[in-house]
Amino acid sequence: MLEKILQEGFETMGLKPQENSIKNFRAYYELLEERNKVMNLTAISGEEDCARLHFLDSSAPLLIENMAGKKVIDVGTGAGFPGMPLKIMENSISLTLLDSLDKRIRFLQDVAAEAGLDGIEFVHGRAEEPGEMRESFDYAVSRAVARLSMLCEFCLPYVKVGGTFLALKGPAAGEEIDEAKKAISILGGKLEQVYEYAVPGTDLRHNMVVIRKVSPTPRKYPRRFALMKKNPL
Repeated sequence: MLEKILQEGFETMGLKPQENSIKNFRAYYELLEERNKVMNLTAISGEEDCARLHFLDSSAPLLIENMAGKKVIDVGTGAGFPGMPLKIMENSISLTLLDSLDKRIRFLQDVAAEAGLDGIEFVHGRAEEPGEMRESFDYAVSRAVARLSMLCEFCLPYVKVGGTFLALKGPAAGEEIDEAKKAISILGGKLEQVYEYAVPGTDLRHNMVVIRKVSPTPRKYPRRFALMKKNPL
């Protein structure tokens, strides 16, 4: 069932999987289901829901951006979404998966090994501490991590000038976007578009917020998490 849903879903979206993509999604799914019993990686389970709500949804950035050969960081990747599906669909991506929980990072290392994926850096760390990774990526991506204003402070410092931050959001993103306009400007970004897309086989329409990096992020950002939460931009 998983394979059929993915093949039909990608066809509907106008995306072409690479030679081993569907096989790798199967390996990812099997490991996700197995580890989810003991690790609480995701509330979504079963072949149909995983295929549609994780794998197809996470591949949506490829509808509007050509990430072939680009450096991409998934900030707060969790169980690997959206970064791992993007890598499975476009193997030439140089991917960094960043998460604050070591057990999630170890799970993702196992997924990469099982699927035979290389060109992935696994980083156990806090999003607000970019260090040497600051302004070194063509793309930062993030899904379901925080409200957009805070997400911009986490993610835009990783993006180099001329690069792009893609925030995958649900159906009601308008309020978050209005709330985040000041933060986007302060952090060196410019709201380029809000791209609405359908999740194949569902009634869901999700939003991708596309923010172009137009100037360097001031060095004082990102701030400590407690300060971000107390005093959002």
